[in-house]
Amino acid sequence: MLGTTLGVLAFLHLPPSVMGLPKAEQEGTLIKFLDAQPAGKGLNWEKLESWITPNEDVFAVSHYGTPNVDVGAHQLEITGLVKKPRKFNLEEIKKRKKKDVIATLECSGNSSSPGFLGAIGNIRWTGTPLASLLEDCGPQKRAIEVVFFGADDKVEKIRDREYIQNFARSLSLKDALRPDILVAWEMNGQPLPKEHGAPFRLIVPGWFGIAWVKWLARIELLDRRYMSKFMAREYVTIRGEDREDGRTVWRETSVGPIDVKSVTARALKLKDGRIRLTGAAWTDGTPLKRVEVKIDNGPWQPAKIDSSQESRYGWRFWNFDWANPSPGDHVVVSRAIDAEGRAQPSADDPEIKMKRTYWEANQQWPRRLGV
Repeated sequence: MLGTTLGVLAFLHLPPSVMGLPKAEQEGTLIKFLDAQPAGKGLNWEKLESWITPNEDVFAVSHYGTPNVDVGAHQLEITGLVKKPRKFNLEEIKKRKKKDVIATLECSGNSSSPGFLGAIGNIRWTGTPLASLLEDCGPQKRAIEVVFFGADDKVEKIRDREYIQNFARSLSLKDALRPDILVAWEMNGQPLPKEHGAPFRLIVPGWFGIAWVKWLARIELLDRRYMSKFMAREYVTIRGEDREDGRTVWRETSVGPIDVKSVTARALKLKDGRIRLTGAAWTDGTPLKRVEVKIDNGPWQPAKIDSSQESRYGWRFWNFDWANPSPGDHVVVSRAIDAEGRAQPSADDPEIKMKRTYWEANQQWPRRLGV
């Protein structure tokens, strides 16, 4: 894996400092967690070495299967409430202003169960800013919503009738005009792979992956909210709030921005007897203020955040040196806190305890290890 990692990093012209988690034998002896991550597709946290996740380690999810898209003939249509509807093929899009964005892609169901932990990756995306495409087409004054349709489709039953539906998600026009949202055609310097949406994929830094529509085929501007299966009926989080009068208020919200989160990825026994805990933390683009670590029932202690990684939407590596660990089994856990004071909650926090759906699972992830 190290050879692949170094090859990807060299291609991307990234400095050696991004190698925030070097191979275990370079620092000490890897201590296996007692609650080891199950084998499966996606990222293996204990093998994480590179700040940029190689393409082959990035999870892929599809809702209507993987469509057979003719990349050469495929066109992206921009229509609806625009003054100048247009269609673009891949070559036309690639001739436009190019932009790179490093952003963490996380499935909104990641960490919702012990066996679903690797649906995340930190990737360099290359494409053209969506805002420039929309502005060239001239949004009309009535337009408030931008809907993104993929080429994948399925027959869905809606109100007792069947309709062919393309996978689709939407953003407000204000959000869609953010300068960092891309129509991407490259992933880590390589052409976008088929399973990741070739030839076009929407990149929405700071939002969960459900918003990153793959096999992008049509963009439509509307004057009202778009309420499809994947906006209003699926990928909806149900949370309860206990009120002072004894009532519980339940609310449903559509899955959108990423929640502040961290993971303890590895534990290394150093030659001097310390144990170095390392991991990653990420947010929706709000600056990461700090990462803290707790050993067993002890106090929260500050971890060191790698300052070499400068990307608003990319994850940050952190480490914590545990001095004089006592023999036996222990529980270690991390939590991330952003600049707005939002802290990664524990499983007993009402924010998590009163959540009835498995989306947006940003609870702390305790790890067990033996010393």
